[in-house]
Amino acid sequence: MRWDFWRKPVFVIEAAADEDYAVLAEIHEAGFPQAWDAEAIAGLAVQPGSHIWVARRQGGNRGPVGFALLRNAGGDAEIITIATAPAYRRSGVGRALMDHAIRELQRERADRLFLEVSERNTPALDLYRKLGFRQVGRREGYYRLQQAGGRTAGALVMELDLR
Repeated sequence: MRWDFWRKPVFVIEAAADEDYAVLAEIHEAGFPQAWDAEAIAGLAVQPGSHIWVARRQGGNRGPVGFALLRNAGGDAEIITIATAPAYRRSGVGRALMDHAIRELQRERADRLFLEVSERNTPALDLYRKLGFRQVGRREGYYRLQQAGGRTAGALVMELDLR
């Protein structure tokens, strides 16, 4: 019998492979009402300065449990999307992906990292604030809410100084 069931899982972060895109599309669909399909993700992956980093649970099943898609251009980087499989939310996947992204972007000498997040996404906002992001803008009615009868939520534009 294993007595380490109480430990948080450990995640390995690595570059996405072509065969991951279908699973990444499923993960994205579970978190966003206007999700991208595998073809769209593959198209974004080949754009100059783009990175897709995938979180996999260490040991056992090595399928993706989350991913972050970023672009770095001219010193300014942007999180285009970050998503976690529903079964792995609040398990440290998002933090592992963000920590990796920040390290890699600093290695690439990016100056700033931007992202947009729904003003209603409290777990993500908490994470981003803990990482040192600050709000630098707001976009009214930017996100269409899932199962909310067409209601929208504003997007907060956040920035992290990477220097």
